[in-house]
Amino acid sequence: MQLKGKTAIVTGGSRGIGRSIALELASKGANVVINCTKSIESAETVIKEIKEMGVSGMAVKADVSNREEVENLVNDVLKTFGSIDILINNAGITKDNLIIRMSEKDFDDVININLKGAFICTKAVSKAMIKQKSGKIINISSVVGIIGNKGQSNYAAAKAGLIGFTKSVAKELARCNICVNAVAPGYIETDMSATLPEQVKEAFLNSIPLNRAGRPQDIAKAVLFLASEYSDYITGQVINIDGGMVM
Repeated sequence: MQLKGKTAIVTGGSRGIGRSIALELASKGANVVINCTKSIESAETVIKEIKEMGVSGMAVKADVSNREEVENLVNDVLKTFGSIDILINNAGITKDNLIIRMSEKDFDDVININLKGAFICTKAVSKAMIKQKSGKIINISSVVGIIGNKGQSNYAAAKAGLIGFTKSVAKELARCNICVNAVAPGYIETDMSATLPEQVKEAFLNSIPLNRAGRPQDIAKAVLFLASEYSDYITGQVINIDGGMVM
């Protein structure tokens, strides 16, 4: 699965699952662009690793929920690399709380980054992909968007929304040879999951038939498949990567 000459945008690519995806795509020859919303130092560290693989990389400060910043990002990528072949909508946040305690702001913030951000990025990138009549878009959803989770009504709503968004956009863009798919990670060892209470982690592990937490690389390898020519006849699908948690 070689991606030599391809250009990929990975939102939220400076850490966790996004970082693993960015490095995996770069290892197969893709030029990789990642965004950040706050400190650009962590993003630049990933870009340094990418360039050491002999491909090009670029870190851009852009808030995925801000249309103007995303359009500037896309324009910068097109000027630098000439095309956008792969978009990974990975940027996401959590602001967990029970529904009776969740503020409207916490709900809106999660929806704006996790769901609206994917809409803004997809709309901006799809214009270039339609023109070139090719492209791969992969949305990072979650099993929580399928089964729900206490204290994550905002996150679950956003991730469930991503699944419906994936299927709808896949139908719209298929005529232009653009494949749109989603992956739904289960319990993955990341900085985000590390903050969960121990009893919650134990409950997750007890629900996984493979009896272990997933690693960011497990997600990255599936994304690589969906970004490559090996998935050219797959679109509108959601792949659960969860060790059998949701069957």
